[in-house]
Amino acid sequence: MASWSDFAAVEPTLAAGIRALLQQYGPGLAYLATVRADGSPRVHPVSPVITDEGLYCFIVASPKRGDLDRDGRYALHSFPPEESDDEAFVNGRAVRVTDPRVITRLAGALRASPDVDWRLYELMIDSATLRRHGPAGALPLSPDVSPLSRTWRAELPRPLAAVS
Repeated sequence: MASWSDFAAVEPTLAAGIRALLQQYGPGLAYLATVRADGSPRVHPVSPVITDEGLYCFIVASPKRGDLDRDGRYALHSFPPEESDDEAFVNGRAVRVTDPRVITRLAGALRASPDVDWRLYELMIDSATLRRHGPAGALPLSPDVSPLSRTWRAELPRPLAAVS
C-alpha cells in the first residue's frame, strides 16, 4: 500500500487526472464502497480530501464507519462528469488517523465542526485507475472505440528469503 503522496510522486500525471475527477465539482465527491460484516458491499457518497500528503475522508458515526473500523478495505469511485463517462477508481485500506496535529490541521482547513461525531481516515492505495472514454462516452458500446485506461498498483512487499 502507498499513501497518496507516494503514489503521486511515482505517477504524477495519473494522480492529477484522478484528483481532477474527484474534485471536478469543487470539494471532493465520490462513492465509497466498504465491506459489511457479512462480506457484502456498502456504497455511500463521501467527500474525499486530497492534500499533498494524503487522501483522507471524514466519516461520521454510521454503518460505513463501523465497516472501516472492522475491515478497512475500501473502493473509491468518482462521480460521473456531466460531459463524459470518464472515471477514476482507487482502492486499498482505510487507516484511522490519530495524530492530533493532522486532525486539527485538516479539520480547521475544511471547517469540520467539532460538534459532529466524525473520525478522520487516510485512504491508503493498493491500486488507482483512470479511464477515459472519449467524446462518444461509454455508450454506445462499439468494438471500434476502446477507452483509454491507466492503472497503477502498489508493489507488494517481497517475502523474506528463507534462511538455512
